Amino acid sequence: MGGTMKTTEQNYSIKEALLFSQRIAQLSKALWKSIEKDWQQWIKPFDLNINEHHILWIAYHFKGASISEIAKFGVMHVSTAFNFSKKLEERGLLSFSKKQDDKRNTYIELTEKGEEVLLKLMESYDPTKNAVFNGALPLRDLYGKFPEILEMMCIIRNIYGDDFMEIFERAFENIKSDFVEQDGKLVKRNARPQEKEKELTSQPS
Repeated sequence: MGGTMKTTEQNYSIKEALLFSQRIAQLSKALWKSIEKDWQQWIKPFDLNINEHHILWIAYHFKGASISEIAKFGVMHVSTAFNFSKKLEERGLLSFSKKQDDKRNTYIELTEKGEEVLLKLMESYDPTKNAVFNGALPLRDLYGKFPEILEMMCIIRNIYGDDFMEIFERAFENIKSDFVEQDGKLVKRNARPQEKEKELTSQPS
């Protein structure tokens, strides 16, 4: 057997380790099955798959991300990130570019059409059709808030690192600050003025 654990004293039993690992694995598999079904149903009207939606989501919050960053923060292989990004580019939802000081990496950015699709998706979100949300409602009723799943966040941080969690948190902070609820839907705060400003700044001088 290898000696990978020799640097620190082993203060747990193999049985304890197995029980924890398998509990997490089987709970995660059951949870993902439900999440995958709901996620696919949510994005189906927009002719997107989960990877494509995730790429649009990351590109929106990153404001210009490299393919390797998309792969890292989307938890997918680089070739998967590239191939699905290419499909989104062909549909006019993403644009590809190279930076002057970084010719090796390919960067992607949401087009106006891509942002429009993402914002429409946000508006179409219906919590009543989300099994995980509904599964957590009794906890919210009991404690007055949704579970913060801090233990899971800590596990993910220890696996994927601080950078991953920074982007993860940035996305949700953006949602809190950039979106408001109107008539039971999420809409971008002051969307129209920002779009006009973008149009003005993008016009050739």
